[in-house]
Amino acid sequence: MAETGLGVGRFLADGFGLRAQLAAFLAIAPEELERRLPSSTDDLAALHPGSFDPAQVEQFYEDAVGTGHLLELAAWHLGSADYIADTLRLQQLFAQGQLLDFGGGIGSHALAAAALPQVERVWFVDLNPHNRAFVEARATELGLAAKLGCYRDLADPALPRCFDTIVCLDVLEHLADPSAQLEIFADRLGPAGTALLNWYFFKGFQGEYPFHFDAPELVESFFRTLSGRFLEVFHPFLITTRAYRLA
Repeated sequence: MAETGLGVGRFLADGFGLRAQLAAFLAIAPEELERRLPSSTDDLAALHPGSFDPAQVEQFYEDAVGTGHLLELAAWHLGSADYIADTLRLQQLFAQGQLLDFGGGIGSHALAAAALPQVERVWFVDLNPHNRAFVEARATELGLAAKLGCYRDLADPALPRCFDTIVCLDVLEHLADPSAQLEIFADRLGPAGTALLNWYFFKGFQGEYPFHFDAPELVESFFRTLSGRFLEVFHPFLITTRAYRLA
């Protein structure tokens, strides 16, 4: 598989320059960043109000988490680099045309996609304004600003009606109604398009993921919608992310 300037090798080497970019964005010393990364997951969980009110989910991710989500995501991407590298390889297989990165976090997949010649433009959507600002800064530094735009939500009129590729990783378990999100994806995926999705409807063995939804009826509804609207496309990577086309 051909490597691009932001290929898997570069990601494994330095996360596309993640540490230096995040320290600069947060205006902290590299040493302070290294001190904060190991506790970032616990720090983010401590912000959680306990039991999510589904009506407050957007407010929590847009306002309450602040820049803490950047740190938590950075720690995950750096600590799980081998896994994320395979999701980037998977994206290289399917990414093309107009690509939506929904809930794209710190932008690893959006930036890698923007560097692919077969991708015309990346539409990065994330509720958190700090995430959007950070990804915009990263895209500018990496020379990808012309191919990548950041938006709050899918209602923005600047976004295209249909996408050739949809990437939604580590997001669906945070939604109060993931089935409804699948319906939106099915409505906005082009007829020959591919959606790359994963999920983790589990609060953890020790409650370490309090910001995940896991109600049995929610999970059952999700899988019924998934099987009714999408057909899985085989890929060779042993990861939780799956590829789908419209059924």
